[in-house]
Amino acid sequence: MNRLSTTLRAEGQRGVTIVVVLLLMVVMILGGLALARMTEIGTLASGNSTYREASLQASEVGVNTAYAAVRALASEEANTGNWYWATMQAADGAGIPNVDFAAAPEVVVGNYSVRYVVERMCTVALVTNTLRECLVKQVPQTASARVGNEPLDPPNSRQFRITVRVTGPKDTETWVQSLVTKG
Repeated sequence: MNRLSTTLRAEGQRGVTIVVVLLLMVVMILGGLALARMTEIGTLASGNSTYREASLQASEVGVNTAYAAVRALASEEANTGNWYWATMQAADGAGIPNVDFAAAPEVVVGNYSVRYVVERMCTVALVTNTLRECLVKQVPQTASARVGNEPLDPPNSRQFRITVRVTGPKDTETWVQSLVTKG
């Protein structure tokens, strides 16, 4: 009888063990897949961060090149080529000027294509009243403290907006804008 009860018990437990083992294997495989996916996402995120940092560094080359070109301008009142406008251009909702960046000068920095345009921050090309028609940077001056002396107008410099588009690997685009003062 003892042998019979052992045989009956063994026959009733044969399928349970394999089901438990299969369930544990499924849980382990799902955990492994989740871990692999998390690792892949981390790698992609760090790669995207690297691309962004490299494109920002490349944009600095564009800003510096554009600034050197502004300093070398013979005349601020005339549009020059496909990169300089004497007046502010119409812009989209993000503040990017509506100009043809494909025609703008290009600087290649590694795998990145850097294009720049410059706008003088004035509403008219021939400026007659700088303070009313242009965005200016005023430098405060020390004035006389004597009563009755009229305060001097601070000297001012016109502002230029440099817009840089950096196109990188995987057709990513980074936009950078900077205000600079000539003089």
